[in-house]
Amino acid sequence: MTARFRDRRIVVTGGGSGMGRAEALGLAGEGADVLVADIDLDAARAVADEITAAGGTGQAHQLDVADPAAWEELAAGFDGKALHGLVNNAGVSFRKGIAETAVDDWWRVMDINLSSVFFGMKFLSGPLKRAEGASVVNVSSIAGMVGYFSASYGASKWGVRGLSKVASLEFAAEGIRVNSVHPGLVDTPLLHSGDDRFVDESLRSVPAGRVASPEEIAGAVAFLLSDDASYVNGTELVVDGGLVSSGIYHRITTALAEDAS
Repeated sequence: MTARFRDRRIVVTGGGSGMGRAEALGLAGEGADVLVADIDLDAARAVADEITAAGGTGQAHQLDVADPAAWEELAAGFDGKALHGLVNNAGVSFRKGIAETAVDDWWRVMDINLSSVFFGMKFLSGPLKRAEGASVVNVSSIAGMVGYFSASYGASKWGVRGLSKVASLEFAAEGIRVNSVHPGLVDTPLLHSGDDRFVDESLRSVPAGRVASPEEIAGAVAFLLSDDASYVNGTELVVDGGLVSSGIYHRITTALAEDAS
């Protein structure tokens, strides 16, 4: 274990699986005291057990990120203690356009993906301010960087990007940095929750030619939480194998090369 986050408390939402699990394990492996928050308490406990079995410090906490009262309860548990890091990672995917999206589905996605980020920063701002140099990482998506075909998911992830910039301005005077991470295709249950043809077709636009591992995203999150990023505030870190920056021309040039061969 390394000690980059020794004596630091960090909350990771959606920590029971996927990217959240990788983030929680990675941070604990570098000395952090990690609170693994998830609506699935059994999943959170399993990750916390992994952390302690490896010699780290972790606790499980059941949290419905869409419920402000649940966030208030979590904040009350700090009771004068400092919180050094918050990773707003919890999210859901939904792949339907404007006309096809039911109103209830719209609100569900917005509540979990966007409102939860607002609640986390609002209700944990007190413990974060007590840390005198805390960092917040809000997990958005490449869907928050480009036009995206899912109305609710795209809107929520653009919202996370914008809200992160607002927070970076508001909390800067308190020494709290706020940044967003924008993963591309990541090998998690969320990615494979729909039609696998979506993944296969999307990979044609990824210059790296593969999906990311959850650990690769966790590394980017850890960087933004660490002192290595002490002057990084209000920015977005895209981790997508080059999809956003050059995916269109990668697809074009690859197709032309195939035609020429």
